Amino acid sequence: MNRLRVLDAVREHGALTQVEIAGVTGLSAASVSNLVKELDLAGAVQLRPSIRNGRRATQVSVATSTGLVGAAVFGDRDIRVAVATGPGDIISQKRMPLPADHHADEGMARATRLIQELAENTGRTAGDLRALVVGLPAPIDTVSGEVGSEGVLPGWRGVAVGQAMQDALGVPVQLENTANLAAVGEFKLGALQGISNGVFLKVSYGVGAGLIIGGELFRGSAGTAGEIGHVTIDENGPICRCGNRGCLDTFVGARAVLAALRPSHGTLTLRDVIGRALDGDPGCRRVLEDSGRHLGVALAGVVNLLNPQVVALGGQVARVGEILLDPMREAIERCAIPSAAASVEVRVGLLPPEEADVRGALAVADQLREEADRAALAVG
Repeated sequence: MNRLRVLDAVREHGALTQVEIAGVTGLSAASVSNLVKELDLAGAVQLRPSIRNGRRATQVSVATSTGLVGAAVFGDRDIRVAVATGPGDIISQKRMPLPADHHADEGMARATRLIQELAENTGRTAGDLRALVVGLPAPIDTVSGEVGSEGVLPGWRGVAVGQAMQDALGVPVQLENTANLAAVGEFKLGALQGISNGVFLKVSYGVGAGLIIGGELFRGSAGTAGEIGHVTIDENGPICRCGNRGCLDTFVGARAVLAALRPSHGTLTLRDVIGRALDGDPGCRRVLEDSGRHLGVALAGVVNLLNPQVVALGGQVARVGEILLDPMREAIERCAIPSAAASVEVRVGLLPPEEADVRGALAVADQLREEADRAALAVG
């Protein structure tokens, strides 16, 4: 416990001399000297000569060479993998396409291989990996460690992904929803920095949300908080892939958007729709404006319940900016309590859509690595 007290002191205050550590922790100078030696032997701290008050001293800081953290983030049709020394220090990354109906075994095998290749490309090995976070665009049941819906990513249903990846790589692995990861990314490095209560809204092939409450990611009792895509906005509406009727996803997801345009525009991709809307195509703009209104109606309930300071829009569709944001704001103003609507700012996220969830995954992996280090020091 005393080793952890010393390590926490230099993490919180930055580089300190041993005398300063004794002052911060209340430990004796002799105890601090012995503890710092133990931490140095464990590779947990770095020691540098320094001068304080005209006298030679040893400056103690947290070691930077603490191995790698990894992210393996799955989209509906791709996987993005990165290794880093921390959430802001990606040293290698790669994206590969995946079939839309891929199964867990295929996805996990590809993720494992890519992580190993990226580590080797940096001059390291997979043995240097200390923690990995896997992201899936689906509800995650944190109790079972599995996808929490029969109809969303059916190829992954019933698979304990975190345990399987941990067995394959031999490091701590955490499974997380991609909207949650993007919310963490924007909270650490983007549009939600400094925000105590905020919402990240991810709109791509589907729609999901990540909630920051009290400066922390809020997952709910079983990990499925933020599943705004499966909030019912029309109980007589279309059948959703989750089995319910009239979910938000059935009005603003890629299937609904592309189906609405098919009679007039033929077969398009979501990327086509976004590009044409930005070029001024009236039909594509109208469909995305309608999506913005539906999103705003659903968000009005979130604004009433949580009273967030900021709603940050991300995902592929965020590229259209005000085409979507203006009708969202109008619907929130119309449907939310006036005081709550007046106090929320709706803005586009600052991180690129393909980067926010990866950055968030690396931030969570960094925390996982720190917890593992603390546990090792506690028993070391």
